[in-house]
Amino acid sequence: MLVTGSIVLYKSNRVVLLKAIDSFLNSRHDYPCILFLIDNSPTDDLKELKTDERIVYIFNPSNPGFGAAHNIAIKKAIEMDSKYHFVINPDVFFNTHVISSMVNYIMGDCKIGMMMPKILNTDLTRQNLPKLLPAPIDVVLRKLKKPDFIYKPFINKYELRFVEDNRIYQAPILSGCFTLFNVDALKTKGLYDDGFFMYFEDWDISRRISQSYKTIVFQEVSVVHEYESGANRNKKLFQIFLKSAFHYFNKWGWFFDRERKKINSEILSQFK
Repeated sequence: MLVTGSIVLYKSNRVVLLKAIDSFLNSRHDYPCILFLIDNSPTDDLKELKTDERIVYIFNPSNPGFGAAHNIAIKKAIEMDSKYHFVINPDVFFNTHVISSMVNYIMGDCKIGMMMPKILNTDLTRQNLPKLLPAPIDVVLRKLKKPDFIYKPFINKYELRFVEDNRIYQAPILSGCFTLFNVDALKTKGLYDDGFFMYFEDWDISRRISQSYKTIVFQEVSVVHEYESGANRNKKLFQIFLKSAFHYFNKWGWFFDRERKKINSEILSQFK
């Protein structure tokens, strides 16, 4: 059984990136693994990081975006007959048992299409990344973060913050910073929508996969994500965020989205 992974690079910090690469390659398991480095940088300086025969480096200066670059790796993983594929951010690192624990769990249920672990900040506090399916107002309110009397109960429900810390549960939106895919689910439901350059592509693929498979938050293991919310500080990134938001809601519906209400109700029912 082959397990593959991919990291998309763009002028990435080498010290941080090496932690992500080493975390994957040094994981403890007894199956072969391949790690694709898809380099969207304008130069191929980072090719020097191909220091292991299990690394496949692909220079991709056209920079088609996050999801489209991962699709390059996923297509090659499918050609290699990979069973499970990890999508990993370049600013993530983790212990040696994370890969095997997640693979062992997904192997036990063929209806699982996608998984994410618990995601931690560098101070080991939890990042609240799983979500319910959003309405447009939810995205706005999450950015504004006020007024408090509306925002606090809203965000507790929308980001499923009330869920116990070590519970394994289903969520319709999983974070793209560290994702395990059942490759069969990708073959059935499709790869990343390359209409998203960055942002919302993980929401879209999570939603598609959740229509036919389980999308699991597996909190028995955790990874550390050196997260920076660039769209909140950078005008260009915020413009990309808005463009992706429009693409998402044009695709799934702005105000009339019956599936959204149904799926969110089903997700919340597991906690009753």
